[in-house]
Amino acid sequence: MTTNTDIVIVGAGAAGIAAARRLATSGFSAMILEATARIGGRAWTCDMAGLHLDLGCGWLHSADRNPWTRIAEATGFAVDRRTPAWGRQYRDLGFSQAEQAAATQAFADWRQRMMKTPPASDCAADALEPDGEWNAYLRAMSGFLTGTGLERISVADYIAYDAASTGCNWRAPAGYGSLVAASLPRPIDLRLSTPVESIELDSRAVVLATPVGAVRARAAILTVSTAVLAGGTIMLPRGLDPWRHAAARLPLGRNEKLFLEITGDSPFVPETRVLGNPHKSCTGVYYIRPFGWPVIECFLGDQGARMVEELGPAASFAHATDQLAALFGSAVSRSLHPLVASSWSRTTHVEGAYSCALPGHAAARGDLARPFDQRLFFAGEATHVHDYSTAHGAHDSGVRAAEEAIASLGVGSRSE
Repeated sequence: MTTNTDIVIVGAGAAGIAAARRLATSGFSAMILEATARIGGRAWTCDMAGLHLDLGCGWLHSADRNPWTRIAEATGFAVDRRTPAWGRQYRDLGFSQAEQAAATQAFADWRQRMMKTPPASDCAADALEPDGEWNAYLRAMSGFLTGTGLERISVADYIAYDAASTGCNWRAPAGYGSLVAASLPRPIDLRLSTPVESIELDSRAVVLATPVGAVRARAAILTVSTAVLAGGTIMLPRGLDPWRHAAARLPLGRNEKLFLEITGDSPFVPETRVLGNPHKSCTGVYYIRPFGWPVIECFLGDQGARMVEELGPAASFAHATDQLAALFGSAVSRSLHPLVASSWSRTTHVEGAYSCALPGHAAARGDLARPFDQRLFFAGEATHVHDYSTAHGAHDSGVRAAEEAIASLGVGSRSE
């Protein structure tokens, strides 16, 4: 069976939902094809025991200019504006004040070198101080921020994000993933569990093949991850090889979250934070009892997240518990129990966390965002030149791609 629509959106993550919101007021018919059984993409709130646990994005970064903040307020989602506990080691456990000051200074110096005297290689690792005492700490921070090692980070790309960030970070207690999913406009022709297998362009339409039939559209907006785009999951016209190459230069890093449940008496104070081991690049960072809930959010980046991928969640929960026991005392192990873990690198149709530009390839973001034949349009966090790796960057890219599609079809030329 073949279905016809004006514009088809591939992917119901933050970018696809934002594109759908824009198209809802355009007069054009629209359909969303989502490969998985849920919407939200890398924004995913898991509701467990009455708690709203974000396994994907959890903080409204640059919240004072983040469009999801406005959407939350307009739709009745509460926004928590408290300052995060980041940068403060609870009771200086395992990380003395002198060490924290030295590590913070090392990070500031590294950042300053990238801004003022960027290496000719455009490689963030080349801005490290040779044999620097805090290089492992900087690699850990890189893992949290980008999901990958410093050798794979473009300085120009990193600085573009850093310069645009407002440093304002808020939360939605109901979950960022819940906010994104609830923002899908209705009614909308949404097809879940409908992966796109191939895309072809004939003289009149964009033809998208799926396991349940073809969809013919006048234009399509692709919001799939760079891993999916570069990996060939979707067969694309040969003319799109430059877009595949651009996606390959914007690989997804590794970031995973684990949640430990706290039971019984424990020394864990709400809204506090600890870094497991500041001298290990594979360390986790632990946000304790967010919103007062009886959980610890464990965040792993790059090497730590690779452990989740290679050894599985059981080993990762044990690693997190061991790091917390080293800081708070061995007795806390009895109070900590595995609750839920993400597995983004192993998630089909995602295959990673968020994009980073390889050294020398920051321009790939703009290359990936270019329309093809004025019928295929590209969105997603990887296509944003400075708000990449965020749900608000994905949002703005979806709006941009929708506006490009609307302009290409022409106002008032809606098909029947």
